[in-house]
Amino acid sequence: MDINLLKFMKTFLYYTVISNMESLGDKKGMLKNIIMQLHKGASIEEIRKDAEKILKELTPAEISEVEQEMIKEGVPREEIHKLCDIHLAVFKEAIEKSISPPKWHPIYILMEEHKILTKFANHLKEILMKEKNLEEVKNIVHHFKEAEKHYLREENVLFPYLEKHGITEPPAIMWMEHDKIRDIKKNIYKAVEEENFNVLEENASLLIETLSNHFYKENKVLFPTALKVVREDEWKEVRKQFDEIGYCCFTPEREKVEYEKEAQAKDGEIKLETGHFTKEELEAVLNSLPVDITFVDKNDEVKYFNQAKDRIFVRTKAIIGRKVQQCHPSKSVDVVERILKEFKEGKRDVAEFWLNIGGRKIHIRYFPVKRNGEYIGTLEVTQDITDIKNIEGEKRLLDL
Repeated sequence: MDINLLKFMKTFLYYTVISNMESLGDKKGMLKNIIMQLHKGASIEEIRKDAEKILKELTPAEISEVEQEMIKEGVPREEIHKLCDIHLAVFKEAIEKSISPPKWHPIYILMEEHKILTKFANHLKEILMKEKNLEEVKNIVHHFKEAEKHYLREENVLFPYLEKHGITEPPAIMWMEHDKIRDIKKNIYKAVEEENFNVLEENASLLIETLSNHFYKENKVLFPTALKVVREDEWKEVRKQFDEIGYCCFTPEREKVEYEKEAQAKDGEIKLETGHFTKEELEAVLNSLPVDITFVDKNDEVKYFNQAKDRIFVRTKAIIGRKVQQCHPSKSVDVVERILKEFKEGKRDVAEFWLNIGGRKIHIRYFPVKRNGEYIGTLEVTQDITDIKNIEGEKRLLDL
């Protein structure tokens, strides 16, 4: 077929689809079609006009929803990620939103850290282009290492809240970019150790480019989306969890926040500081641990033991309420008494032993259990560590 005719048919089909979709008012469908055209090789200039027109009528949340739908329809997440920079080149004017969260707000904190990290990356490049001061480079590297808390707060707090509100794919893509940033920084750290300035300069330039693109996507797309979908009452809980993870040494001073009382557990559930269980769930979790645990209360009475699948030492319900001293042979009682006494007095944080039983290495540890600094009991943890001792090298999640 004549190449010009083929091109005409492709263009005709594309604009026919666009016209039909526009007549139906399906703006999100039109955006999806445009992204697919980019995916199939259409140039930015071919679709720029229609893309800008559509995106002026879409919110960041709707743009995110389109990408999520495409993932569900079989477009690999990696492909969406590859297209992300092209999307931004086309959609920049349409999606750019000016947001000004208050100074206590988690998004404000993240955006301020973006500014500071960008300055550090640019400063690193400037140093390498001039005097190559290794001590100053090491100081910047220290700040890059501190920046890990920035990414952890996003991945472990902000992203889960977005996912609760149906925004799942953009956080996944941002996490992929976090890992790319981490890889670049690892190369920088290694180059500093080896004083390899060629590799250092190459990765410093790559870091500036990567951070610039990544921060733009978060500041102009992800964060406005978050502000739209996450409820006001949830933001204080986000901030509380940010505080628990901690901040970077360069994070600006933060306004204090008054936190609301935590929600009560549902009927029949056990409310804990970091979550809640039904009784059945909690029991199943404790029994699924690959260790034997026994809890002795502050009065030295056995209060609980789990029923792990392959218990190492026998435990029966008859011991509940029994003094722990009576659970050991007389020759060991003095040692048990001494350990408990030192736990109660705060003189010891752990007592551990290891035995060979049936050709297996058994590790036994005792820990004082405290609540608000007050001793409330002792936890015994017993584990078969034979196979653990034989582990060498690495096996990552992706190796499964």
